[in-house]
Amino acid sequence: MASTLSGVLAISSFAPTIFAHDELDNVEVDKGERTTFTAEELDQLGEPAVDGSKNLNFLKEVAAVQTEQIYEGIQNNTADVYAHKGFAYLGSHTANGGNGGVRVFDMKDPENPVEISAFAHDDVEGTWQEKVIVKSVNTPDFNGELAVVSVQQLNRKADTSGGFLLYDVTDPYNPEKLGYWEVYSETNGTHELYLTTQGNRALVLTANPYTDYYSHGEEKDFQIVDVSDPSNPKTLWEFDPRSLPEVSEDFNGYHWEAPDGKTRPVFAHSVIADNTGQYAYVSMWDLGTMIFDIKDPENPKYLGRTDFASDQQGSAHSATLAKGGNVLIETREVYVPVREGYEEAYGYTRIFDIKDKSNPKLLSEFKTDLVDNIEDGPTFANTVHDPKVRGNTLYLSHYAGGVYAVDISDPTQPKQIGQYTPDQSFVWGVFVDKNYILASDIGQGLKVLMKKNGNK
Repeated sequence: MASTLSGVLAISSFAPTIFAHDELDNVEVDKGERTTFTAEELDQLGEPAVDGSKNLNFLKEVAAVQTEQIYEGIQNNTADVYAHKGFAYLGSHTANGGNGGVRVFDMKDPENPVEISAFAHDDVEGTWQEKVIVKSVNTPDFNGELAVVSVQQLNRKADTSGGFLLYDVTDPYNPEKLGYWEVYSETNGTHELYLTTQGNRALVLTANPYTDYYSHGEEKDFQIVDVSDPSNPKTLWEFDPRSLPEVSEDFNGYHWEAPDGKTRPVFAHSVIADNTGQYAYVSMWDLGTMIFDIKDPENPKYLGRTDFASDQQGSAHSATLAKGGNVLIETREVYVPVREGYEEAYGYTRIFDIKDKSNPKLLSEFKTDLVDNIEDGPTFANTVHDPKVRGNTLYLSHYAGGVYAVDISDPTQPKQIGQYTPDQSFVWGVFVDKNYILASDIGQGLKVLMKKNGNK
């Protein structure tokens, strides 16, 4: 576990306001359980706790960098992290009014990341920019490095709209805005998204929570947008859960009368595509992880979904793929461990065989040491958050638990082989790139982990 502070730390910043990930759940808990530290305050934190096997001794912190203050006297906090062609891209959350945008770090020397630019911070007032994906795109209208950034409103009733921004980051020192796609204005906006390509076509897959509910079905939560011309994004398709036999036609966009007799929450939280851009995996909370064939993005085909035991809270939050796309890893963000009719546990990870995408088969479940800390009550600290895979190693961002490394050589028997926990940890995202691992701590900024011997 994390070490404690040595001496007294004077905190001048304040806890951020952070939305719960089921905002329609009437539970008085948010993610603002950790302080947003300034760069000076980071120096006063204790050393991170590190645990790893002899074959996984690379969970060594080589750098910890807070984002720069782009507004005088205001420290933004961080959200997800992504890496592309030697640069790290760090999204931002809601602390101190949001609008922290995306921060770009030059990673030539991973032990000394340098923040070189910021973008998407001054486009839409009163918003936050959590998720960023960057890929090489070559279409008739754009050839270069394209970044897509989620935009969410702090107040969904404001005279603005959420959605996603598109930026040319071919020169990451000088990002250039290209376009903006807007979703139904009385939602917060696009929570998570994914950029994929099909030949000379570029697509953004969007998860826009509660769009169906707030728009009374006029728009849907999961939408596919063509961004081949980033200055003119075009919506191609949206998924209606009412098309499923297990969802009634009078579904209100959120409250699902499930076959097990329980009323369960349903909304699109996250989405990814496989490396070919042919399949999409949508985290739909208690509808599980839904699998779509998107080879024809104007006419996707629903293939299948993961399911839950009747006593499991669903909370399908994020997903990633392993074993050449034949294994699906699903993380479940359960922040209220005690609910009537359900098992007592925080969120944990499930691993599925999806060779037959119409029939995902549960192979195993992986639980960390935090999952059963029921006495902690409602909190995000003890639940798993996001998964990433490199080879046979699964990396999990886990808030208070930091980053867990799990051997999935045999996906039926996942084994923890390492853990990195910053002092006062609240790790949001994790990403593996080249010979280093990036972690984003919501209050502390960017963390860089490397092998002790520096080898790949």
